[in-house]
Order: sequence, then C-alpha cells, then structure tokens
Amino acid sequence: MVMLIRRASEIQSSEITDRSVYLRRREFMLGAAALGIASVAPVRTEAATLAAVKSPLSTDEPLTQLKAITNYNNFYEFGVEKEDPAAHAHTLTSKPWKVKVDGLVGKPADYDVDDLIKDIALEERIYRLRCVEAWSMVIPWVGVPLKNVLERVEPLGSAKYVSFETLVRPSEMSGQNGFFQALPWPYVEGLRLDEAMHPLTILAVGLYGEKLPNQSGAPIRLVVPWKYGFKSIKSIVRIQLTETQPATSWNLQNPREYGFYSNVNPGVDHPRWSQATERRIGADGGSLFTRRQPTLPFNGYGDQVAGLYAGMDLKVNY
Repeated sequence: MVMLIRRASEIQSSEITDRSVYLRRREFMLGAAALGIASVAPVRTEAATLAAVKSPLSTDEPLTQLKAITNYNNFYEFGVEKEDPAAHAHTLTSKPWKVKVDGLVGKPADYDVDDLIKDIALEERIYRLRCVEAWSMVIPWVGVPLKNVLERVEPLGSAKYVSFETLVRPSEMSGQNGFFQALPWPYVEGLRLDEAMHPLTILAVGLYGEKLPNQSGAPIRLVVPWKYGFKSIKSIVRIQLTETQPATSWNLQNPREYGFYSNVNPGVDHPRWSQATERRIGADGGSLFTRRQPTLPFNGYGDQVAGLYAGMDLKVNY
C-alpha cells in the first residue's frame, strides 16, 4: 500500500499554492469555476489568518485549487446542486457560534468556537477527501484534533459513540425551507468513539490558512480523511457522547446505499457507480475527461486506521 503521510518539513514549496495567488482569490473567483460552473458567488469570510502548526499527518499530493474547493460542495442546507452552497451560503450568520458537548461525559460544556481556536493549538493538515461520487480533493485544512475537545469533557466509561448535529435555521439556510426537503433536519452524523479519538480526526475551522467560508461548513465542521466526504458534517452545533449507535442522515434517507461506517472501500461498489477509481477535482481542467486514478483503501490511510476495523466484514459494515 502506498502511504500518503509525510512530514511537513519534507513537503516541497512547489507543491503549496503561493499565498499571493491565494490572497487574490476574489479576483479569479469572478471567472469560471471548476467543473463548468459559469459564474461564482464570492466567498464570504472574515479575512482572518489562522496561526497553525504544520502537521506531520499530511499527504504530499498537490493541493486542489481554492476555487474548486469552495465551488464544489455538498451542503444540502443550501441546495442539492454542487454550486448551490457557494451561491446561497452567504446568508448564514456564523458568529457568534456555540457548540454544545454533552451526553455521557463528566463535564458537559458549551464552547464558543472562537474560544476553541484560542485555547487549543490549531494544526494545518493537508488531507485527501473523497466524495462518494468518485471525485476527490486535497485540502489544506486548519483545525483542532477532536480528541482534544472530547478529553476536556471527560467521556464516561459507558460512552461508545459520538453523534453530531448541524444547525437548523431555515431563515438563513435556503435548503431547509420550501416545499422540497432533500433530508430531514437537523442533519446528523456519528462515529465510534475510537474513530472520533483517532489522531487523524479533526474539527476544521479553516482552510488555506483562513477561517472557513460558509459554503465549506463555517464556522466548524468534521473532517475524517479515511471516510467518504458525506461523513463530513458541517456547521456543527452539538456533539453528544452516547452508548448506542447514533442515527446518520444518509443512512436514514437510503440505508441500502449509505451505511454507518462510510469507510473508503474500493472493493465494494456503490449501487449506482464503481468505487474502484476516482477523478481529482480541478485537475486537467476539472472536466469529466479528467484522468482517473485508483482509489486506495481507507483513502490511503490504511496504515493508520485499518486496525480500528480488525475482524470486521467491511462489505457488511459499509
């Protein structure tokens, strides 16, 4: 298996997007977006640079361009098309923002996201993220290890799972109002406690060195790099520790296609497409003719996480 992790000191400067180019993002985002989108809504974000330590838990693959990351999103609270979040998420008020952490914990707490950023050292982690539709990205996230947050609230011995809940605010989230509802709200997701405590699992608060834009899940979202992209709940307002396996939105919506675990497994096809290969978003012009590449088990993080699933049938536990 090919390992994707390399120490940050070994990453060549040529592989990182030049900051001067990134800071001119509002100029080039007025042009055509990746994947044939004709026009792009500007990213609405506070121009706040996040000081973060470079993490050794990073891939050395070339980064996906910011315009592709912020204009190809699944965020059904703002619509079902990939470009809908960029067009509509500017309506979301993401400050102030609190996250409740409760359930089977000794010290339940309500955290202000800005306080988390101040109190827990931020890390920059370059992770591969695989979308379920056989597309992938490489994203420079900025975040905090979820483990650090959970340890603060002191999980009880009976806690086995962690559930997540996103915001419900129809007045600001256009996909939550109207006749057609893509999913029941709130959007919910879950992990086993050992998955949540794994060093690779983070709560992201930024990308490309600045705070998250709204369409990318502002102000705080989950990133689990060895799982499919839909296991990346955005705009989190509650984290709860439980004894029983929590419900997840996509498993409730279509249990035949979406299981609880959502691990990247190229040996198991999705009922409507193959998982064996993938296309890199933004590469080769970002078209359907982009060169396909083999999908790696656990998205290439098998050496780090395969032990979590020892003895499990990953075709049954999909």
